[in-house]
Amino acid sequence: MKSRSTWRRVLLAVAVAGVVGQVSAFSLGGEEAVIIPPPTLDETTQAHSETAVFAGGCFWGVQGVFQHVKGVQKAVSGYAGGAANTAEYERVSEGDTGHAESVQVTFDPTQVSYGSLLQIYFSVAHNPTELNRQGPDSGTQYRSALFPVNADQQKIAQAYITQLDAAHAFNKPIVTKLETYNGFYPAEDYHQDFLTEHPSYPYIVINDMPKVANLKQVFAQRYLEKPVLVKSGS
Repeated sequence: MKSRSTWRRVLLAVAVAGVVGQVSAFSLGGEEAVIIPPPTLDETTQAHSETAVFAGGCFWGVQGVFQHVKGVQKAVSGYAGGAANTAEYERVSEGDTGHAESVQVTFDPTQVSYGSLLQIYFSVAHNPTELNRQGPDSGTQYRSALFPVNADQQKIAQAYITQLDAAHAFNKPIVTKLETYNGFYPAEDYHQDFLTEHPSYPYIVINDMPKVANLKQVFAQRYLEKPVLVKSGS
C-alpha cells in the first residue's frame, strides 16, 4: 500500500487539471500556532545571502509560509535526503527513497537570521512533534527534518531543539531530526508556488492557509504581504 495520502493525490490531479471549484463546504483546519521564544544561540554574519533546507510535511504549505517572510529571497519546493535519481514526485511518494518533501530557502541573514527562520518553522510552518506525518499525510517523506548546510546551522538548530524541549514549549517532545545535507533537488514546476496559484484548492484551504494566517498574526513584523514567487523571479 502506498504511504502517501490518497486524498491529496486525487485532489492534486483535479487541481493540475484546473477544475478546482469553491470550497465553502470545507472548514479551516491545520495546526494551531505555538508561541515559542526565539533561539538563544543565533548566527552573526554580514553575508547577504544564505541557504537553508527545511522539511515539515507537504512542501506546498512550508513554501507558502516562507514566501511570506521578509528577508527571504526565494523558497523552492523540492526533495532532500535521498539520491538524485529518485528525486521525482511519484517516486518520492512511495516513501522508500530517503527523500523528504523539503523547501530550500535563500535569505538575507542581515534581514532575517537562520534562528528566526527556525522559530517560524517550529511555531507556524508545521508541527515538530508529529513523527513521519503532517496533517492528513503520512510516511517518511513527510517527516520533520532539518538539513543544515554548514556547521553553524547544525549548532544553532541543535541548540534550539534542546532549548525548546527543556522549556517544554510543546506538549510532546520535538521529533525533528538533523540530517546530513547531501543535495537539494527542486520539485516539478507544477509544485512551485502552489499555495499562491491554488488558494481555493481544498487541501490548501484546510491545511496550509491557516499557517500563513498564523504567520501574519504571530510574526506580524516579519510578514511580507506579497509573496516571493519562484516562477515570476520576484
